[in-house]
Amino acid sequence: MGILRSRTRTEPVEPEQQLAELAGELATEERPEVPARVGVRRLARTLTHGAVRGTSAGGQFLADRLLATAPRIPVRDLATLRRQHPKARTPDELADRLVTGAARATTAIGAGVGAAAVVPTAAITAELAAELLAVAAVEVKLIAELHEVYGQAAIGSTLDRTTAYLGAWAQRRGINSISLLKPTGVLTMGAGARVRVQVSRRLARGSLRKLPSLAPFLLGSALGAHLNRRDTLRLSQQVRADLRTRPPRTPNYWESATGR
Repeated sequence: MGILRSRTRTEPVEPEQQLAELAGELATEERPEVPARVGVRRLARTLTHGAVRGTSAGGQFLADRLLATAPRIPVRDLATLRRQHPKARTPDELADRLVTGAARATTAIGAGVGAAAVVPTAAITAELAAELLAVAAVEVKLIAELHEVYGQAAIGSTLDRTTAYLGAWAQRRGINSISLLKPTGVLTMGAGARVRVQVSRRLARGSLRKLPSLAPFLLGSALGAHLNRRDTLRLSQQVRADLRTRPPRTPNYWESATGR
């Protein structure tokens, strides 16, 4: 049973926790349509009480929410991934399965929000903001797990690894090789601030075709689903192409992660 459906809460939950749980659930759902719709709308209601007040005010707010969420996103290590996908015999076969799951999740997010946004309401801006965040969280999880699959997992503290993966998401490539060697040093040199700017810009690009100020009746569910799927697949292709050019950090890493 999924995280969202297995819990009932009476106390308020912060948006970062909601978003992290949603990303973790959708990436493993065979049919993510219902949890995507429920989760995004729940997140939108929470965001309505935050700082989302249109495109200009929302960009920085969304970047801050994603940066605060990323350390909480559940990332599976290679042994866990191999155990959950026993038929995947090679890194590429396992990566294919992860990309399929992530694309299915972001497609469901786009379909649910697109359908809800056909009729304008006062909550549309928050709902579209929730969609942008949900898609980004799923994609950040995908990127982190692709690094596990190809033997390029980031090292260091949770903050170090999170910064590296957010930077990879914003730049559409594998993590900076320096982050593999000296993550703490990179952060002290200002990588965290640079990543925050990159993430904000990436979210702003995504909002250009989503926010209601630029599309009076917004996107239909079919188009919203198509755009999300296309972008997730393109992202995965770019990151995987980059990771394949790099040797794994540890020899025989694939064989040693038996998943047992």
